[in-house]
Amino acid sequence: MTAPARTSATRLVRAGRFRGSGRSGGSGRAVGPARLRPGWFATGVVAVVIASVAGVAIGPVGINPIGAAAELLNLIPGVSLHSGLSAQEAAIITELRLPRVVLGLLVGAMLALAGGCYQGVFRNPLADPYLLGVAAGAGLGATAAVVIAVAAGTSGRQSGLVPPLAFVGAMVAVGLTYGLGVSGGRQRTPVTLILAGVAVVAFLTAIQTYLLQQHADTIREVYTFILGSLATSGWGSVRLILPYAVVSALIVLLHRRELDVLSVGDDEAASLGLHPQRSRYALVVAASLGTAAAVSVAGLVGFVGIIVPHTIRLMAGTSYRVILPLSLLFGGAFVVLCDLGARTLAVPSEIPLGVVTAFLGAPFFIIVLRSAGRVSL
Repeated sequence: MTAPARTSATRLVRAGRFRGSGRSGGSGRAVGPARLRPGWFATGVVAVVIASVAGVAIGPVGINPIGAAAELLNLIPGVSLHSGLSAQEAAIITELRLPRVVLGLLVGAMLALAGGCYQGVFRNPLADPYLLGVAAGAGLGATAAVVIAVAAGTSGRQSGLVPPLAFVGAMVAVGLTYGLGVSGGRQRTPVTLILAGVAVVAFLTAIQTYLLQQHADTIREVYTFILGSLATSGWGSVRLILPYAVVSALIVLLHRRELDVLSVGDDEAASLGLHPQRSRYALVVAASLGTAAAVSVAGLVGFVGIIVPHTIRLMAGTSYRVILPLSLLFGGAFVVLCDLGARTLAVPSEIPLGVVTAFLGAPFFIIVLRSAGRVSL
């Protein structure tokens, strides 16, 4: 990039009107304003509210949506509305459905936020939250938890071991990927990290397969985790994921401007005063932390990190200053609505949440793949 072009790029980045070509050394182009418009933010909030009310009102026991909304407002200190609901209906909302809805909002927000973050870090429109082995590590951790629980004479869910060991497994996988990715010398690129993730996934999957082969009685429970579910008996899972979700979201959102700078390529980003490798790994670790927390309580819920950020990119703008905040809102609403379908479409049984998101996500993935053309890493 020539000096005049670099000066122009600097002004455009600072103004929030620059998007790179997706390759190091590529030329930039001006796009629309990169600021989050109040209208889109309000739409995201409305989507969360609608999904939440639907999630607590619809189910085997039908509840008046207006009464459900009033009951939710009564949870705000100082608000006292007459919902018209019976004590049993109020208990169903606050003790059973609301924890599941809040968990869905957190899981969807983390997966969508991580998807948008990964796509910016790796400059790859097909990157998703499971790229660095998070899914494989969580699956191995869950398998180990179930094996330990069965050996102790109980089930993995009753023992409470699955979420913590799944989280530990996911974070170990990210650590292995990071360590392998930075061990190749000074020339470290996004491709190196992705290839390291592929190697770690293969290794951890092999270990998981061996455990399943040696303990065939655990297969059913392990696959229940792998297919994904938001089934919860209270607020325990919400309390488990909340601290990690808050930390992950804060770090990623505080670095959202840097993703726009990284899109011009590492050389140009460095000339604009950014440390590309430091920013990239900080974002990867933060996004992986949120993904690991989400996977540890909900299992492997796929395609959320592809569907939501790409839909926002097409409708609201291509700047990550827009994509990431809206991904938090629309990602949460999307998972809550998918979970609503999972638990109501086949009553009295329940469809795994991962099956519903895959049913919606697979066609979307094909569309993205065709429209992306040649994906550049």
